[in-house]
Amino acid sequence: MATNSVNPLRHHHHSQQHHHHHRLRRRHSLDSPSSLFLKPTTTQSLSSHSLSTTTTFSLSPTTSSSSSSSSSATDAATSTTPFPSSTSLDLLERHLAAKNFRQADEETRRLLIALAGDAAIKRGYVFFSEVQFIAAADLKAIDELWRGHSDDRFGYSIQKRLWDKARRDFTKFFIKVGWMKKLDTEVEQYNYRSFPTEFMWELKEDTPEGHLPLTNALRGTQLLNCILTHPAFADMEDEEEEEEEAQKQTDPAIKNGGYASSKPQPKKVFKTDYSF
Repeated sequence: MATNSVNPLRHHHHSQQHHHHHRLRRRHSLDSPSSLFLKPTTTQSLSSHSLSTTTTFSLSPTTSSSSSSSSSATDAATSTTPFPSSTSLDLLERHLAAKNFRQADEETRRLLIALAGDAAIKRGYVFFSEVQFIAAADLKAIDELWRGHSDDRFGYSIQKRLWDKARRDFTKFFIKVGWMKKLDTEVEQYNYRSFPTEFMWELKEDTPEGHLPLTNALRGTQLLNCILTHPAFADMEDEEEEEEEAQKQTDPAIKNGGYASSKPQPKKVFKTDYSF
């Protein structure tokens, strides 16, 4: 009888413990973070015959994961494709150093999007009004890489100089840098080159100065205008004015801002000039 009277007590005590543990587990599940992910855990066991590897998955909260942060950093360092928001110039420099100008052009376009801000990153392209948000130091650094790896023949500052010499006429500028091609017609006509096959991705003697990097102007020239008039290249205007003034002082054919001869000069006719 003593034994039979004790068993119900043990059963009752076991039931209370089970109910208490169930409440604890339920409370823990309510208090745990709702955002969880499966995290693989690999364990190895050595025996005299073989090395066995067992992979299990455990739940870990995403809010506290130092290992995931280090893993992300490792992935970013080893990846050849940068994140859309990355503003590192390392990949651009590698492409330019290897003379991979087409890849460098694509990376330059991605960098402008990343430097323009979150809205441009989400959209996937830059509005002309967002160019002002690109730091002058960043735009100069991109330009210097292009110039340094092309013998001063490619880059935004090269394009700005040619654009200013064309009196900021974009049609003349596009022809000058080779973005438009002459059509085989009786009347002199030009049309935009087809991207990417008709553009020049190698630095040769006949590659027009300022041909790269490209800026899409099929929907208008406002974006290119904002790039070329960016404060990063404002000091170029002062240098060009000084050069023009010096030329006026030394060129005997120019006197008091006009021609030395009093004879009327023939009207200039615009002609295509691919000599750089």
